[in-house]
Amino acid sequence: MSEFNNRKSGDHGSSDLLVLERLKQRKDFLRLAHAKRVHSTSFVLQARDRGDAQVLRVGFTCSKKVGNAVARNRAKRRLREIARLILPRFGQAGHDYVLIGRANVTATTKFTALQEELLAALRKLQGKR
Repeated sequence: MSEFNNRKSGDHGSSDLLVLERLKQRKDFLRLAHAKRVHSTSFVLQARDRGDAQVLRVGFTCSKKVGNAVARNRAKRRLREIARLILPRFGQAGHDYVLIGRANVTATTKFTALQEELLAALRKLQGKR
C-alpha cells in the first residue's frame, strides 16, 4: 500500500502542507516547457524551481490529441484531483508543476495508478529513485 492510502478520507495531514495555486498565464506554461520533465504512462510532469517559499503552483493541459472536449475535460479533472491529493504533501515549495494529459490513457487509467505514477514522477524529479 502506498503513502497516500494510509490517510483517512478527509484527513488533510499536518500543518506542513504546501499551498497550491493554479498556473493560468501562458508565459508560466512557456517557462515550464523548457524545464525538467518526467514521462509516465498516463501523463507528462514538468517541474521548475521558482525560488518562492511555501507556494506551489500547478497547471494542467491536454491537447486535442487527447480527444474531444469531453475527453480533454475528463482528463484534466482527473489530473487536478491527483495534484490536489498529492502535491501539497509531496511537492516541493517554490516549484511550478505542469501535468500534461496523454491521448487515450489519462482519462481511462485507474485513479490509484495515476496517483502512484505522480508519486513516482515526483520522486524521480527530486532524485529519490
